[in-house]
Amino acid sequence: MAQNRGIGSDLPDKMRAWVLGDPEELSLIEKPMPTPGRAEVLVRIDAVAICATDLEILTYGTPALIEGGPPFNKNYTPGHEYMGTVAALGPGVDEFVVGDRVTVEIHAGCGQCKRCRMGMYTSCHNYGLNYGDQDKGHRANGFTTDGGFAEYAVNNINTLIRVPDEMTDEEATLVVTAGTSMYGLTELGGLVAGESVVVIGPGPIGLLAVAVAKALGAAPVILVGTRESRNEIGRKLGADHVIDARSEDVVARVKELTGKGADYVVDCAGNETTVNQAVAMTNRGGKICLAAFPKNAVEFNLGALAVNNIYLYGIRGEGRSATHRAMAFMEAGTFDASLIHTHTFPMDDLPTALKYARERIDDAIKVVVSNRPGVVGGPKPAKDKT
Repeated sequence: MAQNRGIGSDLPDKMRAWVLGDPEELSLIEKPMPTPGRAEVLVRIDAVAICATDLEILTYGTPALIEGGPPFNKNYTPGHEYMGTVAALGPGVDEFVVGDRVTVEIHAGCGQCKRCRMGMYTSCHNYGLNYGDQDKGHRANGFTTDGGFAEYAVNNINTLIRVPDEMTDEEATLVVTAGTSMYGLTELGGLVAGESVVVIGPGPIGLLAVAVAKALGAAPVILVGTRESRNEIGRKLGADHVIDARSEDVVARVKELTGKGADYVVDCAGNETTVNQAVAMTNRGGKICLAAFPKNAVEFNLGALAVNNIYLYGIRGEGRSATHRAMAFMEAGTFDASLIHTHTFPMDDLPTALKYARERIDDAIKVVVSNRPGVVGGPKPAKDKT
């Protein structure tokens, strides 16, 4: 595909997009081409990574909020971890030019509520209030507005990060994942040089949390997981120690490695077992980040948090411009985020890609769908190690 196809004066009137009907029911239809407004650009979507939250939305609806309610049968297009090319500019936009390669943040806060004024736009009080006769200015593409399983999407300029020429489309889709990991560590203490960090759960966010923690100078960085193939990727991304939760006492091993417990724990698994492990392995005065969405209520030892002065944080998304900092690491080659990318499919084969992601077929970790022709399903080629 020519680099300038579908941008500038070559824009079509309509685009193809996947829309959600009933739960798990996706259809590929034609939609009118969206038009960027003030402080917005139109992005030609080149590639989209599938997130576990996308799978949750397709089945349960939450945390998507369309027209004030569940996203089903509302002509809604999911998908939020996308990158592409600036195709058109809204009125007054001079921060980007047509043809710029960009990747995205999800959230654009309203800019006027208490949380947005604090810089906490992923916790915007006006989340989802952008339908009917009201428009509070909040946008969360793929959650409260149309997302990336399409040919085009509109983005606020504050959500865009330029992609370096040498970075592949697939790697650029991973900036949101790395940014979420970065945001968790930012909330726990920013620079963590010399502090011990434990990451529980070697999913995409967990694996890149290992990479980000290592890049920030944490020592040691410890990964807890059960899949050896993923644990091995964690080692390549910088884990100093890997604990196999199937065969070791996780809490005892962490204390053995750290002395009195970890300074920071990032729980990327989000179940009752791992939450309690996090509480038990954290040093007095330490911090815990909950970076996962438990499906059910969990019980944990709240008293241990109080007695040991342990701080508990929940994060949503990739706030405080964490994606920009993650991109800086990725552009500099500080870590290789593409290690978590396992499969690419054409956008037309989105249902197959979702099946691979949901069922972890061929040990899928991060599955990407692409609008560029010639892409075939299956794992990416092995990297030349010479």
